[in-house]
Amino acid sequence: MKTNLNIIKNIKIYLSISIVLVSLSIVIFFTKGLNYGIDFSGGNLFQLKYNDVAMTLPQINENLDELSGELPQVNSNSRKVQISDDGTVIIRVPELTKAEQDKVMENLQKLGTYTLDKEEKVGASVGDDLKKAAIYSLVIGSILIVLYITLRFEFSFAIGGILSLLHDIIIAVGFIALMGYEVDTPFIAAILTILGYSINDTIVIYDRIRENLRRKAKTGGSLEDVMNDSVNEVMVRSLNTSITTLFSVVAILVFGGASLKTFIMTLLIGILAGTYSSIFVATPIVYLLNKRKGNNMNDMFKEEENKEDKRVEKILV
Repeated sequence: MKTNLNIIKNIKIYLSISIVLVSLSIVIFFTKGLNYGIDFSGGNLFQLKYNDVAMTLPQINENLDELSGELPQVNSNSRKVQISDDGTVIIRVPELTKAEQDKVMENLQKLGTYTLDKEEKVGASVGDDLKKAAIYSLVIGSILIVLYITLRFEFSFAIGGILSLLHDIIIAVGFIALMGYEVDTPFIAAILTILGYSINDTIVIYDRIRENLRRKAKTGGSLEDVMNDSVNEVMVRSLNTSITTLFSVVAILVFGGASLKTFIMTLLIGILAGTYSSIFVATPIVYLLNKRKGNNMNDMFKEEENKEDKRVEKILV
C-alpha cells in the first residue's frame, strides 16, 4: 500500500509546525523548568515494617494519596515506594521538615502498628558526574550517528538526521516540563530509547531515497519526485511500526502504575514526534540542502552502485 502525499510541496507547512512545537518546548523548559525527582535532588527515606499486617503497595499508595492534599511532596509523581519480599516498606520522598516527617509517620499508623527501621535524609543518587556522563554520551552518540550516516549516505543526510533527533528530544522534554512530571533516572533511559527509535525510522526512509536516486538515472525524474516517492513508499510501514509500538506503550501507561508515568509519557511523546520528524522533517531538510545540486546527488549514488556492481562481478568470476 502506498500513500500519495506531496511532502516537498507542503514543506513550509510541515517545517513550520515543527518550529512552533520546538520553540514552545524551549520556552516552557526555560520558564517552567523540570521537576527533578529524588534521584536528582535527594530527599527523605523511611524504612519500616508493619508488625501484624502483610502490607501491599496499593494500601501504602492510597494512604499517602490521602496525605498528598496537605503534603504535596508525597504525591504519586514525587514519591517512590517499594515493598520487599519480607514485608519491609521503603518510602522515598522529596526533602521534608521535621514536622512534615512526623505527619507522614502518623498517617502511616492508620494502616497498623509498625517498627521504624530507618529514617534518614538521602542525597541525590544521580550526581553531577553522572549528569555530565549522560551529556557526554549524548554528544558522542550524536557524533557517531553523523559519521555513520555520512559514510553510508551523505553529509546532508546526517544533518537532517541529527536535526530530527533534536526535534524529538526537545519536544519530549518540553512536554514533561509542561506537565510537571517528576524527572528521574528512567527519564534518561527514555530519552536514549527515543534516540535509537527515531534514527532507525529515519534510516529506513534514507535507504529508500538512495535506492530511488540510483533508479533516477534510468527512469528520469526530479529530486522532488524522488523524495516524495520515497516517503510515500515507506510511510505505511513507518506508521504501522509506530502504531504497534504505541499499543505496548499505552498498555504500560494504563497498567504500569504511577511510578512509570514519566518514563512512559516521555516514550509516548518521543515516538509520536519521531514518527513525524522522520517523514516531515528529516526528508525536507535533506531536500533543502541538496535541491541546488540537481543530478549531482544521483551521480554520486550512481558511482557507488557501479562500485558495488564491480564487486559482485569479481565475486562471480
